[in-house]
Amino acid sequence: MKEKPFTNSKSINYEEAGKFEETRFEKIHNVIFSTADEGSVKVAEEIADLIIDKQQKGEMCVLGLATGSSPIKVYEELVRMHQEEDLSFSNVITFNLDEYYPMTKDNIQSYYYFMHEHLFNHIDILPENIHVPNGMVTSDELRQYCIGYEEMIKNSGGIDLQLLGIGRTGHIGFNEPGSHFNSETRSITLDYITRVDAAPAFLGLDNVPKKTITMGIRTVRKAKRIILLAWGHNKASIIKNTIEGDVSSKVPATYLQHHQNTTFILDSEAASELTRINTPWLVGSCLWDEKLISKAFIWLCQLTGKSILKLIDEDYNENGMSSLLAQEGSSYDLNIRMFNKVQHTITGWPGGKPNADDTYRPERAKPSKKRVLIFSPHPDDDVISMGGTFDRLVSQGHEVHVAYQTSGNIAVSDYEALKFAEVSKKMKYNKDNSNISDIIKQIKSKKDNTIDGFEVRKLKGIIRQCESLAATRYLGVPDKNVHFLNLPFYETGTIKKKPLGQEDISIMCNIIEKIKPHQIYAAGDLSDPHGTHRVSLNALFESLKILKPKPFMDDCWVWLYKGAWHEWEIHEIDMAVPMSPDQVLKKRNAIFFHQTQKDGVMFQGSDSREFWIRAEDRNTKTAEKYNELGLADYAAMEAFVRWHF
Repeated sequence: MKEKPFTNSKSINYEEAGKFEETRFEKIHNVIFSTADEGSVKVAEEIADLIIDKQQKGEMCVLGLATGSSPIKVYEELVRMHQEEDLSFSNVITFNLDEYYPMTKDNIQSYYYFMHEHLFNHIDILPENIHVPNGMVTSDELRQYCIGYEEMIKNSGGIDLQLLGIGRTGHIGFNEPGSHFNSETRSITLDYITRVDAAPAFLGLDNVPKKTITMGIRTVRKAKRIILLAWGHNKASIIKNTIEGDVSSKVPATYLQHHQNTTFILDSEAASELTRINTPWLVGSCLWDEKLISKAFIWLCQLTGKSILKLIDEDYNENGMSSLLAQEGSSYDLNIRMFNKVQHTITGWPGGKPNADDTYRPERAKPSKKRVLIFSPHPDDDVISMGGTFDRLVSQGHEVHVAYQTSGNIAVSDYEALKFAEVSKKMKYNKDNSNISDIIKQIKSKKDNTIDGFEVRKLKGIIRQCESLAATRYLGVPDKNVHFLNLPFYETGTIKKKPLGQEDISIMCNIIEKIKPHQIYAAGDLSDPHGTHRVSLNALFESLKILKPKPFMDDCWVWLYKGAWHEWEIHEIDMAVPMSPDQVLKKRNAIFFHQTQKDGVMFQGSDSREFWIRAEDRNTKTAEKYNELGLADYAAMEAFVRWHF
């Protein structure tokens, strides 16, 4: 029997702040916010209210805390409340979910370090009230230590509110698939996928510990209140499985279906695969706007395996879309309208076709020669994600500029940097080789997980610049049209970046105002595993807000491409650029100029294939999907969505 959804405390009403709709598919209460920041602020408010309520009663407030990227904004908001609103943590006791094992406290990858950096160092919590599993307890003492951790939680009165994230395997804490419903604090071996996801932070999979200490499922379930946070497309699939699937040890988070006071706080991306979001026509009546019609239409084609013009009334009626048919008339008329709509997204002229009727074309015919500015978050995203379109824009005579937003230096391995440094030393490119010798010494003496010094980072950045110039020259772009912005937010030497700042935005504004582009291309991929794409896109959006009143912006269109991780869904695509077999090969060659990013690159994500293979596979599948809808058969296609600012 389905539990009644949790009705929250008097001070926080998630339903009013976010989006909630109970359906027969969902087994866990969840609320969807437009952005992760909005959801995080609401969660911080609930935590603050709980702390204050406990203070007024003269009681201690016991919090179970999580690490990872999901709760960072919650912690930032709690720190702000402490500093600006006098929120005190003097009555707070905390227990962290987990810690890598073995792991020293001063290691920058430790959760002890993480919690102090993001929260504890900035609030008035008593040090003796902070509990993070000890990653350096000896193996002989480990079992008894875990029992003792459970006892400390029990003796404190139990956890009042437990904050959770969720991994792609469905783990909560580090309770990997196979974890038992009644498991308690213990040591556990990490799943391979979990280690892959952690690899960027450790600068490589080999550096990720294989074991952790984690609270168990039973430990988590004992909490009086549980809030699970999930942000981004990468979490969408596991969120759907957890909220709508059966309880299973294969997805440990599904155990939360049996907890009567749990809420999942999601952003729109993490919630995108829930039935009520992804296919709302299966849930109930819909307001059929053009966007939803396109989505449902493509879904129906893929479900039935039919091309657009072969759909019949029964296909609509049998799959929850009878109301659409009633609104639009016969399937025959609707099919033709949608066929034309999808067909009109295809163009071999991404900069617009000169002297042509552009009524049904994705891009304007005028001006016939456009100034084009391609923003690339890293120094290879341009060719990986839109290399074919890039080539087409150049060959069709447009003035193409490329702006690499970050140096990408942390993605150059030490052995690659050492190779280039030793070559430079042998070439004796300057009178005094002492700086090169120092760089070589720094690289050779570097310890695991330490931050590169400035000179090493500079060398790695130069390596990526030179690779980028080789690729852009190959595609026919003059060096003067290639711009290396080196946005400051990126330059920390670690995976964790600084917040987007005014200096970043000013640099972006300057390059846009200098070029005055008719077209801007930018990475709209928000599933980038280490967040640089997201920050780079936000930098563009903030810049365009500032520049919008400028006259030249009236003629500027923004096209978003996806990065190396995903592709736009067919119903989202506004422009699809076909590629011939020769262009596919040319794009591959352009990617090959980024040699340091081949053969086991540091930030592969969950896909072990090289970027050029992923790109070709993605472009081929996009073309196949168009062909399956009854449209022309191309070798490959690159896809774009127009962003209206």
